[in-house]
Amino acid sequence: MRVHLVDGTFELFRAHFSPRGAAHRTPDGRDAKATLGLCIWLLGLLHDAAEAVTHVAVAFDNPIRSFRNDLWPGYKSDEGVPPELRAQFDAAEAATRALGVTVWSMRDLEADDALATGALRYRDAVEQVRILSPDKDLGQCLVGRRVVAVDRMRRREVDEAALRERRGIAPESVPDWLALVGDAADGIPGLPGFGARTAALLLAAHRHLEHIPLRPADWPPGVRGAARLARTLGAEREAALLYRRLATLVTDAPLAEPLEALRWDGIPRAGFEAWCARAGAGALVATLDGRGARWSGG
Repeated sequence: MRVHLVDGTFELFRAHFSPRGAAHRTPDGRDAKATLGLCIWLLGLLHDAAEAVTHVAVAFDNPIRSFRNDLWPGYKSDEGVPPELRAQFDAAEAATRALGVTVWSMRDLEADDALATGALRYRDAVEQVRILSPDKDLGQCLVGRRVVAVDRMRRREVDEAALRERRGIAPESVPDWLALVGDAADGIPGLPGFGARTAALLLAAHRHLEHIPLRPADWPPGVRGAARLARTLGAEREAALLYRRLATLVTDAPLAEPLEALRWDGIPRAGFEAWCARAGAGALVATLDGRGARWSGG
């Protein structure tokens, strides 16, 4: 048995900005392109024979703000999100529930915190936890082949061995790596001069920021500009530790559901038809019937 944990906010944004998705409005005139796109994407996942979904949850940022915004003013937030997309956050959660799927709506924490918590909570009870998101920070959750990250659009699966080969670091060093190189998607600036290769060399040898020596002579060979970078790290160590905290995912988010509560028994037909009527997507029901959708009696 496997459990699928989905970054719903990422998929909602991807649907909104996709050039392929057609514009869609509800009967009362609201923009619903992103919500409908998310719904169609989830239907594809739920009926993917290769994925064989039996237990699934979708996590959302609602709003895009967490305790991290109190620690760093530049951290990602709702600022700059198109209003027509921001107005669909609640609708996206409603659409997901209409599919019979568990929703984790994060407010003081983030969707990634929910995914990290779920991965830790369920990993010993299942054959595999599959985190459906391309976010770099979720690399810290990977454990062998037991917890893997999946980007369905790029048809790419990353396990712990692939992370080590690609980044040159262990999962536990991912927050330290992001602290050094930065993460523009989350508003983490990183330290000046530290690129991916340099950060990987240092963390492969020393694992964590506080273990990196300040004497460049003690650094691994092959680090260019070691003296300059060592001075930067010495001067900016407190900032780097703050950036690491921003990049470190919470693994004890208050999720109420035991594993069995994530079981997906099919689409509750009556509830989904009602949602389609409200969304002006009634044609979707007929399309699903023609494709042998998995319905439940709810």
